[in-house]
Amino acid sequence: MTPRDTSLRLVILACAVSAGIHGALTPEHLAEGIGAGLGFLAATALLAALAVAMSLSPTSGATVAAAGAVLAGLIVSYGLAATTGMPVLHPEPEPVEGLAIVTKLVEAIGLLGAGYVLADTARAVVPRIHRPKGTLA
Repeated sequence: MTPRDTSLRLVILACAVSAGIHGALTPEHLAEGIGAGLGFLAATALLAALAVAMSLSPTSGATVAAAGAVLAGLIVSYGLAATTGMPVLHPEPEPVEGLAIVTKLVEAIGLLGAGYVLADTARAVVPRIHRPKGTLA
């Protein structure tokens, strides 16, 4: 297994774990308000769909990029929700909880994995410049 394969599996796992956690917390957030609940429901659906898509088409850079964007968005969203609140979705700041921190850590690992996969893909696509022996440029 290559480092790219390992990184891709980390992205898939991060999306699946985050989807499960967001799904489990959806009813609680729906009870708090429709905006927060629908946000958690949307996150669950997106993350699950991305995990499946990456499993079925592991060479799709677009899917990995989408997963990275969703994971980054969730990390930023939680940062806002915990510090200032988010208009419509979660207007009041949310207390910081252990499960949220663990979830953000999982998402950050997935985001790093997505970055590695995308960088590895770019390295493979961009042609190498031929340099004669003994030159630095």
